[in-house]
Amino acid sequence: MDLDTRAEAQRQIGLFQRKLARGIAKVAIAVLVSFLVVLIPDWIGWSAFKELDADGRFTLGLLAFAAFLWITEAIPAFAVAVLVIGLEVVVLGMPGGFFASTGDTKAWQQFVEPWASPLMWLFLGGFVLASGTEKTGLDRWVAASVLSKASGSPVAILATSMGITFLLSMFMSNTATATMMIAVLAPLVATGAGGKQFATALYLAIPIAANVGGMATIIGTPPNALASTELGEQGFKDIASFAGWMKIGVVPSLFLGGFSFLYLWIRYLRKAPDSSPPALTHEPRDPTPEERIQFFVVVIVFLTTVVLWMTESLHGIPAPVTAFFPMVAFAATGVLGPHDVRKLPWDILLLLGGGLALGKAVQVTGLAEWMGNLIPDTWTGLPLMIGFGLLAVLLSNLMSNTATASLLIPLGVGLAGESELAALLALIAMSCSSAMALPISTPPNAVAYSTGKVRSQDFLEIGLIMAILGPAISIIWINIVT
Repeated sequence: MDLDTRAEAQRQIGLFQRKLARGIAKVAIAVLVSFLVVLIPDWIGWSAFKELDADGRFTLGLLAFAAFLWITEAIPAFAVAVLVIGLEVVVLGMPGGFFASTGDTKAWQQFVEPWASPLMWLFLGGFVLASGTEKTGLDRWVAASVLSKASGSPVAILATSMGITFLLSMFMSNTATATMMIAVLAPLVATGAGGKQFATALYLAIPIAANVGGMATIIGTPPNALASTELGEQGFKDIASFAGWMKIGVVPSLFLGGFSFLYLWIRYLRKAPDSSPPALTHEPRDPTPEERIQFFVVVIVFLTTVVLWMTESLHGIPAPVTAFFPMVAFAATGVLGPHDVRKLPWDILLLLGGGLALGKAVQVTGLAEWMGNLIPDTWTGLPLMIGFGLLAVLLSNLMSNTATASLLIPLGVGLAGESELAALLALIAMSCSSAMALPISTPPNAVAYSTGKVRSQDFLEIGLIMAILGPAISIIWINIVT
């Protein structure tokens, strides 16, 4: 081994050791924080805390533990979720566990049941649908075909790009959509026509449209799915359906998308140079006969699945059951194989399962009811919704929006009254998607920032406006329709 190779190996080992040490330190601090959250109320003699029994206190500490790890990213978010489930099973559910009910040998099952919940199958079906769309190039074909029809006007290209991104993000991964759209638009931006302002506007438009587009459907973003599942368990079946969520989510997402387009036009394009970028040309390669068949299979399956999801109230087939259709169809026709299945975003499903399990613990241990009793009557209604909306935006700008929803939705269940529960949970989900003030706030933001065409200040300017406007519009619309 030469000196340069040895030095590089030592450098990599040093980096790993420092990263490991930081991770261990953060986990240790998380444990300390969770103990302090549980012990300090006793030390100061808080009388209300005495009403919370041992398993409720453990769950409160677990909430603090998970929140700290999610915020600091000491370990991957999905690993925190799995750890949460494991701790719940061992401490709260296992026979002989510290707080398990005497004689109840199946209590642990309630913390792993979320893995088989309808939500998980619905999201898995959505992932399979998106994977087939990406593999066959349907998403690129739609984007390039529509953009090739747009004129050379910067405003037309901006509006068309946002519209395509918005629609695709309703049914596909926001990150995958943003990555694909930026790749499609890169040749156009590389010409330099339209100037720097046009490039900035375009690369801001893609993550914004991806973020707000995901608000519109249950499968658009994980916070929607978490809120929808909780709403279904609380008896709000009409809102928890695919079409029911669209009734809540489409209008705010369209408003935010339209507002952001106007902002980008006025802020970046109104005074941009007169030179117009050329229209994109769409010249796809000739597909093989097998690829052509798979392409049409995906088109038919995609349209059929979406129509069945949106018309659930007419035919009665639950959306999670419909989600099996693309799984079977793509496997049977060879669109997706074992390798494609292994590439699905299983980490998101793990994170969803952990979030649902955390919510289950908050409810079954009585922590939700205890927290609800702490809230004065004057804090209910609009003040409560404003507080949760702003908190969701703040946390989602600093950590995963799925992790934020996993923390706030169980709290919302405990704090909201029955009459305002549906509105509050829907608001939390949509406020999580309104967080886009930093390059790290969402994966689409990070993808756009990596191009070097967008500054942190550009995200901050529009992000602060959306952080206020998103919860505000959501509160108004949700209270109209619920």
